[in-house]
This record gives sequence, structure tokens and C-alpha cells, in this order.
Amino acid sequence: MRAVVMQDRKVRLAELPEPVPCEGEVLVEVLACGICGSDLHCAQHGAEFNASLRTAFGVDVLDLDRPIVFGHEFVGRVLEHGPGTSGRVPLGARVVSVPSLTRPGQPFLGFAGPETPGGFAERMVLAESLLLQVPEHVPTEHAALTEPLAVAEHAVNRAGLRPGDVPLVVGCGPIGLAIIAVLRMRCDGPIVAADFSPERRLLARSLGADVVVDPARDSPYEAWSKALGVSGSGVEGQAQVPAAVAFECVGVPGMIQELVLGCPPGGRIVVAGLCMRPDTFEPAQALVKEIDLRFAYLYTAEEFAQALAYLTDGAGMVAPLVTRTIGLADVPEAFDTLSDSPQDAKVLIVPGLPGDTAK
Repeated sequence: MRAVVMQDRKVRLAELPEPVPCEGEVLVEVLACGICGSDLHCAQHGAEFNASLRTAFGVDVLDLDRPIVFGHEFVGRVLEHGPGTSGRVPLGARVVSVPSLTRPGQPFLGFAGPETPGGFAERMVLAESLLLQVPEHVPTEHAALTEPLAVAEHAVNRAGLRPGDVPLVVGCGPIGLAIIAVLRMRCDGPIVAADFSPERRLLARSLGADVVVDPARDSPYEAWSKALGVSGSGVEGQAQVPAAVAFECVGVPGMIQELVLGCPPGGRIVVAGLCMRPDTFEPAQALVKEIDLRFAYLYTAEEFAQALAYLTDGAGMVAPLVTRTIGLADVPEAFDTLSDSPQDAKVLIVPGLPGDTAK
């Protein structure tokens, strides 16, 4: 089968052996798979990503000595029931899944080798016990957004969202936009969003942001303070503002400190942007403001199921997130351009796209 592999920081189209389902697994045809910012980061900073996880958990996620088949935001069609499966999901059904297998070692799909490829391939194997069937009325390109919506749902849950909260989303890339979509479903207060890209600001508005700011012209923190009904972000003479909740979705050094400075006392900051370089901030400033600083990574199985439920209940709500579809052959070029693309949000790979050309 055809697949896109990454090795030595290079992404290329390759021919791989067909994956074989083990006990309790099914073979699926990949219908669509999103390119995630973490795919781009790991292609360029795989060693640093491994070093971070090794320090935190004592393991390397990426085997950088072998080809890696990215793709953890997928939707597929069941082709074959493997040994020891019940057949509870019929052949031909569309499915999504938490990107993990239950076999020994529990490979994390999208970060493993050719034997357990991710969704940047024509076919892949999935654990039957983790499959969620996609309802017929949910378009395939929307079902492929289940995983990034689960990331957003987890970030919003990490914020401990309460009635009356006024969120600020800094950075309107795919995760920031997904967070805006989830906030619109769960938040009754105004949503403030900020991004330098005019295209992404339009996407933020279309997904539910009430106030959209160009940081090159105006301060997102002043707009946030106005929405909160407070006079600024200083400490002196200002009461706590527990309704202030910010989401950092940029992932570059300096953003945490900027948010600490801009956040009103008593607010919460959730860091969802993946920064692969060392960073610093001034704890004393967060301390005197009594700011809660939280970090969000991945999601639970329940949050993944909730993301599919959002799509089931309102299948068209996230349509603006998908800005482009490409074929497998177009992926290497996309990796070269996406990091600097101000107009793209979620780019979907469709392995069966005729001619493997972008549309």
C-alpha cells in the first residue's frame, strides 16, 4: 500500500506492506486524516519531543531510527475483522478511534512504525474495543475532526469552565479554532480571539468568537478586559477576576509570560500550544496575581466520545475548520509550507483523492 513516511526529518511517499490485524483488531481503509501541528513539530523536532517525554515519563514515543507513519486524526471504513473480534461494527461502517492499540506496548498510532501505521496511509489497523461508529449523517471530512475536537474538549475541561466565564483564545490555528468551537457550545460569555492572520481571524469569527483582535493593531488583553468589564490587568486596587480564562494556542517561547502579564488577578491560563523549545516566565508575577497556570495534553476516552457527540448533534458546526484537502502525494509539499501558512486551518489527507492533487 501507499503511505507517507518520515525519517531523518524528511517526509516522502513510499510503498509499505499491508498492515495485518492482530488479536482483537480490525483492518480499515483510511478515508481522511488531518495533519496536526504535532506532526509538523515531530518531523522537525523529534529528538526534542522524545527528550521531553523521556524526562517526564521515562520513555521515547518516536523510534527515530525507523520510518514513522504519522496520522492520528483519522476516519476509516472497516474492511476486515481480525482474529478474536466480535464483529460488533459491521464491514463497510465508518469509524473513528482513540489512536492507540491494545496490543503489548500499546502503540500510539501516528507515531509508530510501518507495522502499525497512522492515517497517512491507505490502510491501518485499529483496536475493535476502541472503535466508535460514525453516524450516517456526519460527513467524512467532519468525522476526521473528532480527535482535534477531543483535544479542545480536554483543554476546556482543564480550564474548569464555569457559567459567566469570558475566554480569551490566543492563536487561531487548528487547536485554537477547535477550542473556540467547543467554547461556543459550552460558554455563555463572550469569546475573545486573537491572531495575526486575517484569514484565521475570519475563521475564528465563523466558529463563534464574538470579539476578534489583530495583535499587530490592538491589544488582545485590553479587548479581554473590556469584555470582562474590568479596567486592566494590573494588581493594585483591582479585585480578583475569576471569570477570566485564557487559552495559549501558539506554542512559542514568551507566550506564557505575555499571558501572565495580560491576565487579570484570579484568572486561569491553560497552555495548549506545543512549544518545543525552552521557555521562561516570571513566577512572582503569577504568584502576586494568584493566577492558575494549567497545561492541557491529549484527552480521555470519554472526551473523545464527547467530541464525536458534538459532531453528531451539529455536524456542520465545524465545517470552517477544514480549509483544504490533499492526496498522499501532496503531503511532503504540505509539510514544507504549512508551518508558514497563514490561511490554512485543518488540511485533510484523502488517500483516495483522484490524481492525488490538491483541491
